[in-house]
Amino acid sequence: MAEKQNNETIQNEELNEATQQNEASQNEETLQDAQDAVSDDIEAMLKDAQSEAAKHKDLALRLQADMENLRRRTRLDLEEAHKFALKKFVDALIPAMDSMEMGMEAASKEEATKESIREGVEMTFKQMLDVLGEFSVERLDPKGEKFNPQEHEAMTMIPSPEHESQTVVDVIQKGYKLNERLVRPARVIVAQ
Repeated sequence: MAEKQNNETIQNEELNEATQQNEASQNEETLQDAQDAVSDDIEAMLKDAQSEAAKHKDLALRLQADMENLRRRTRLDLEEAHKFALKKFVDALIPAMDSMEMGMEAASKEEATKESIREGVEMTFKQMLDVLGEFSVERLDPKGEKFNPQEHEAMTMIPSPEHESQTVVDVIQKGYKLNERLVRPARVIVAQ
């Protein structure tokens, strides 16, 4: 009986050992399957990430090219604007120049009178003032106004009993402003 029990114990141990080996083998297979699945997932994720990176790189290159084109177009537009900034002004000034030329031709004729020449010059002058007005150029004629050193340049001061002190008595040369900014001060004579 002891031999029988011994045989049973050996058989049980062999059975346990076989079961453990079988479980170990199954665990190894499960582990290998899990590793393969993880490896497959990592490869798939890597491919997705590489694909996404390639898309972003392409987008970045396109955006960079677009920005470079925009810079180039802007630079060309700016150069064009600088070149032709005064075109409207010149277009408006040309008729006044034509009038002046016609006036000079008319003045050289024998039938020209002083009065007709003066009238032609006055009309041309008014035409030029209108052109300046269209482009926000304001003419400063401060005669009789209080002297303003921001807009006037005093050429001399004279005693004048009929004018208040620091009043502009006479204007030697008119001043001009462009869009409220002084271009040239009016040259004036000021009362002491």
